[in-house]
Amino acid sequence: MIPHITTGSGGTQRLVHYLFGPGEHNEHTDQHLVASWNGFAPDPGPQPDPATEAKLAAQLDLPVNALPPGQRPTETNWHCSVRTAPTDRLLTDDEWADIARRVVAAAGIAPDGDTKACRWIAVRHAPDHIHIAATLVRQDGRVARRNYDRKAVQAACRTIEEDYGLRQLHPGDGTAPQRATSPEHFKAERLGRTRPARDELREAVRQAKAAARDEAQFFTLLEGTGMKVKPRQAPSGDITGYSVAHPSDINAAGEPIYYSGSKLSPDLSLPEIRKHLAAQDKPAPTDNPWHAAADAARHALAVLDSDDDAGAQAHLAAFGELLDTTTFAAPSVSKAELRAAAAAFHRATRSTIRADHQQAAALRRAAKDLIYTATSGQDGTGLAVLLSVAILITRAAMHWHLVRDHQQQQAAAQQTLTHLRAAYEQTARPVLTALARSAPRPDATRRYEAALRQAIPEHADRILADPAWPALTATLAQAEKAGGNPHRVLRDAAELRELVTAQSPAEVLHWRITATTSKRQQAATARSTSTTGQAPTTPPAPLQVPIPPSPQRRR
Repeated sequence: MIPHITTGSGGTQRLVHYLFGPGEHNEHTDQHLVASWNGFAPDPGPQPDPATEAKLAAQLDLPVNALPPGQRPTETNWHCSVRTAPTDRLLTDDEWADIARRVVAAAGIAPDGDTKACRWIAVRHAPDHIHIAATLVRQDGRVARRNYDRKAVQAACRTIEEDYGLRQLHPGDGTAPQRATSPEHFKAERLGRTRPARDELREAVRQAKAAARDEAQFFTLLEGTGMKVKPRQAPSGDITGYSVAHPSDINAAGEPIYYSGSKLSPDLSLPEIRKHLAAQDKPAPTDNPWHAAADAARHALAVLDSDDDAGAQAHLAAFGELLDTTTFAAPSVSKAELRAAAAAFHRATRSTIRADHQQAAALRRAAKDLIYTATSGQDGTGLAVLLSVAILITRAAMHWHLVRDHQQQQAAAQQTLTHLRAAYEQTARPVLTALARSAPRPDATRRYEAALRQAIPEHADRILADPAWPALTATLAQAEKAGGNPHRVLRDAAELRELVTAQSPAEVLHWRITATTSKRQQAATARSTSTTGQAPTTPPAPLQVPIPPSPQRRR
């Protein structure tokens, strides 16, 4: 159950007219009162006449108008919509009336038993939600005391959900970005867009932030998305902030509707973006940015397992950026799932814990290196190595948020895990299938089995029964060809992290050994280059980053 509270001034006439009117595109049906401050306020009904609307608005505004103009508060109107989830049952009018009374009591608008409280009405004009309209001057002439009304109403809704058997939402901590309003959703639908402008802007800014190496590049990338960008300058000429607008989102006057970065999400304000840009290592040359990113991500696992909350929070934020940039560099087959994973994990990157972003500088640099040094035509091996680590990080993030009672963030990480597993299957399965077809001869396989039983005997039977065992034998053959001892290779891979919770221990070992073998081969190439004096090969050209526009729905 989602409540949304706004306040305003100037009387309730326009608000009452909207609540009982047809809506912006005839979405209001069977408009009627379900509750009011006195139980018998005039009800304009589904086909209201202006006289009844005016009478109702006048009764609501009476305590406000009774005060001298100089004594009236700046904000006189209070408006709260309360909506159930699509999967919830339909509530009756009596149930909605009880919910409305509990909401206004929690907000301080009309505490239980207070006969001098504010005047209010609850209007139902759709099956799944109500609107509560109130004035903020009590009937005894005092202004309502509604400190922290948004937080109090959210808490009341969590109790209401439990009492009525509705979908249980997770309590927030004030760090979530502001949701798009119902009018914004309706507008997007009317314009044929799949998402509200606010959501598309948030994704564009977040991805530009993840891809940029400095502030100038951030603004360049953001403009490259097609969004309108308006920096805010001080008299000195310094940029102190920015705002963005969707090219198709305009007001009645035909002007773009701008949102500041902080209105999109607390971590997208310019000061926060500057902190993130400052907390990154300088670009470092690497022959395989996928494996470099996986190495940096493994360090995040160690930090999440430690007691360093500031470092863990920083690595969660940097891991969110890694998911964003992975979307650009990944093969097309897995882009959709990776994009969904990045969007879901954004909520898991923010909590009330202050991050020490410098601790995650290496991971943030590795995230950007994927865009500028990775190639999009690889067979998926590098991405699969990274995804195998990303799944572990996401599970660790779920546990980290769980023990700190970050319920919304834990749920976001859980949703991310679903998308990452799907992306892993899309990417890794063809690679593993091809490897299994190139498994070594039986005598070599028996030798690798003996090495396995000697290196990690406690996991040997489970690994040998794993469908990925043939692919692992092919990987061991490649590692041996590169100069690795199978027993030592298996032992070192197993020691990187526990295998007890792995669904497929053979797959886990395969990706760990693949990354290690790649680094060994790179080191050998570097030594050969330094000996012969030959110049290294030219690195691939950077991937093209404009940020992909969101798909539009056909009308």
